[in-house]
Amino acid sequence: MAPDPSATGIQAFGDALAVPSVVCLWIAVLLRLPAAWRSPQQRGLLLAVATAAAAMTLNLPDVVAAAMRDPARSHTVGLVRNLVGVLSAGAVLYFVAAATHGRWLRLASGVTTAVLLTALLTLDAAAPAHGTHAMPPGGEAVPSLPYWLVLICAHLLANTACVSVCWRYGRRADNRGLAVSLRLFGLGTALAGLFWLAFLLKALFASTWAMPYMPLLMNLHGLLRAAAILVPTLYTLRGILSDATTAWQLWPLWRDLVQSVPHVALTRPRSSRLAELLWPPVPRNLLVYRKVIETRDAILVLGEYVAPGVPERARGHVTEAGVPGPRREAAALACVLKEARRTRRDGLPRPGSDAADGSGQAVPPVSVGAPGGALDDEKRFLVAVAQAYASPTTDSFTHPESDPHR
Repeated sequence: MAPDPSATGIQAFGDALAVPSVVCLWIAVLLRLPAAWRSPQQRGLLLAVATAAAAMTLNLPDVVAAAMRDPARSHTVGLVRNLVGVLSAGAVLYFVAAATHGRWLRLASGVTTAVLLTALLTLDAAAPAHGTHAMPPGGEAVPSLPYWLVLICAHLLANTACVSVCWRYGRRADNRGLAVSLRLFGLGTALAGLFWLAFLLKALFASTWAMPYMPLLMNLHGLLRAAAILVPTLYTLRGILSDATTAWQLWPLWRDLVQSVPHVALTRPRSSRLAELLWPPVPRNLLVYRKVIETRDAILVLGEYVAPGVPERARGHVTEAGVPGPRREAAALACVLKEARRTRRDGLPRPGSDAADGSGQAVPPVSVGAPGGALDDEKRFLVAVAQAYASPTTDSFTHPESDPHR
């Protein structure tokens, strides 16, 4: 019977993913190692991925071809690959036990893994002299059918439990990153489960129809598991990029304000915003937080230099300039800040003092931030103020006393 061209193409595609899958797994393991080592739950997950990467490395075509040149070495490589695979299955069971907070389950996963490893070594030693571990079509399994059944059942047990836990906790997770990570890991594990189910059908019924699809299943499983453990890293990188963007956008406004009110700043501004990003004067994770706090404090101080009627004039100015409704409050505040900075810079008396308006009534400070007071809302609002601060609309705003046409 001629081979199915589509199945042949799928097998070739699956084989082509072997090296990229292994490389991605090792990269993911190395990137996540420092953070995962500090967390017992992540430690089990990382061990599962690392051992799977090791087993898949020993199954690479070049490694298998090199091992086949020496029968003794081919037996060693095959046995070690299967033992590492069972260790990976045991790590998956440990991950499941840790995720369900079951102390006895963690102990049971360790005992089960030890029993399975011992069973494989015993069955391998009891088999007649042999080389490469294999299950050839139409031939006897090497080293024995019980050996392969123990190996397959170990993987199916671990994979079934893992998919169940990932599915259940992935739907309940409040953290979006955790939910994505669990779903990716569960999907990859499900593909690995299909791989071993195909092996079980082959062992019990000599069914080979699924063989062309097995490399694709295993290598996609590797890519999905690599993606799953990299999700926290990607979310961290996204946060770093978001903070860097916010700090970059806030810097011109923040610099002008802290130059006017230097006592609100923890550190002096760098020579440029690029220098501020590359060599932050505070811990990098606090850079945006400090910018927001110091900008807000400077605005509150400058609010004392706002003359009566200026906020209303600023709102009318930005409305006449055609600033869109959602951005008008930020644009009006930018105009008010320009005027307040001019008043403070020129050494004029504060409008709220008796010398300024004669009424003895303090002028209320200008409002700061977006409704609700959440840090993310405040960041968005201050970024909008910073953008408006550098606009021609803000530059064209003048107080009546400084207007040359009055």
